[in-house]
Order: sequence, then structure tokens, then C-alpha cells
Amino acid sequence: MIKNIGKFTLLLTICTLLKLAFSSETFIGLVNYEEVEENVATIEVSDKVFAFRTLAPNEKFKPTLGKSFVGFKEALAFKESGGDYFTVNKFGYLGKYQFGAETLKMIGIYNPNQFLQNPELQEKAFVANAQRNKWILRRDIKRFNGMTINGVLVTESGILAAAHLAGPGSVKKYLRSYGETGFEDAFGTSIKHYMKKFSGYDTSLVKANKKAKASII
Repeated sequence: MIKNIGKFTLLLTICTLLKLAFSSETFIGLVNYEEVEENVATIEVSDKVFAFRTLAPNEKFKPTLGKSFVGFKEALAFKESGGDYFTVNKFGYLGKYQFGAETLKMIGIYNPNQFLQNPELQEKAFVANAQRNKWILRRDIKRFNGMTINGVLVTESGILAAAHLAGPGSVKKYLRSYGETGFEDAFGTSIKHYMKKFSGYDTSLVKANKKAKASII
């Protein structure tokens, strides 16, 4: 009975702290304690330590997703479009992940307008495209993962991010030339930049699939 009361007290304390964290201008939410910065406050409850990153002036709240697969795709989406499902850039790239019409056809999507209005389909398209790219680059991932090219550690997530930017063929050429054959998109973003920016995420959930397609059932 006493043990149960202790657990209840701990749970109540944690709930109170979380309520304060999300209702206060001082705290913006739980963060990865391994990535503590100067503006992180910690609160110890029993044997647990909770970390809260304080909100800097004029800073907007952004969720911390760490190096998970969700963190990977949301970070990539933020870089591509600011996370906007309904945007089209001046070159005609569509949606949250900025897909081109030809890439969409490869994963079974033939109506760009319908795609643009369907966030669920966009999420499925991202996974399907990553699966297809992982299959195309499977040997290169095995060969180059852990190497350093042009001063950047090569990781699977970096390779998949670069393939999203430049296509798997361009990434193959970059890796197999040890960085001599590069690529930049219309905005000047390079394979090297994406390799570095998206290094070290956990993309093990992406299963290599030559025939990956995206569709709404």
C-alpha cells in the first residue's frame, strides 16, 4: 500500500511539473538530457531527472524528436519546405518534402494536385521513396557507411537524405568518386551539405524495397 502511494505521489509530481512546463513562458518542453545546452534547467524528482530547455527571446517552440526516424523526416521536411504540406516552390516541387512530378510517378503517384492536397499520401510517399532509394543504394550504404568523405562522416541517414535531394544516381556517383563528382540543386544545396546535416539519424525502420509504392487504401 505504501509503495503504491509512493508511485502515485511521484506520478502526481511529474504531472504537475509537466503542466507547469507547458503553461509557463519559461519552459518549452522536455528535451534530450544528453544534449543539454546552457539554457537547460533540470528538476530532480525521486531518482528521475527531467530537463527543460528555457525559451530564448523571440524563439518559437519546436518539438525535440532527437535522432529517431520521425526526427529525421521532420528535420528534412523543415529544410525542404518549413514543414508545409501545401507549398509549391518556383521550380514546381510539391508539398512538405518537395517532390518532383517524375519522382512521384516512380512511386505510383500520377496526380500532383491530388498529392498536394493529401498530407497522408505525402507521408506515405516520403517512406516509399526512402525505401526505394535504400534498395538502389544498398551496396553503397554497406560499403561507405562509417567512412569520411570531404571531411564528413558518411551515415545511412545522410545517404538517404542526399538521395532525397539529388536522386540515388547522383549519390552513387558522389560516393564512388569519393566526393570528386558532386551535385548542387537549383538553390546551391549540395550532397555534402545534406550528408552532414542529416548524419546519424536512426533510419533502420526504412526497409529497402525496389517496388515501393505510395497509395491511399
